[in-house]
Amino acid sequence: MTKFISRFAQDESGATAIEYGLIAALIAVVIISAVTALGTTIKTKFNEVVTGMGGTAGA
Repeated sequence: MTKFISRFAQDESGATAIEYGLIAALIAVVIISAVTALGTTIKTKFNEVVTGMGGTAGA
């Protein structure tokens, strides 16, 4: 029984998988944030162009 507990305490494969999962989640959050910010900026610019051409944005 002590061998099992000793091997279990030294096994780091589960911790590595969790670390990779956390890294992937962090990358996903950064990508989502960047796309959201970029999308808002692009929408604002297109609305400015449409307004400048004498149209109504969103119509």
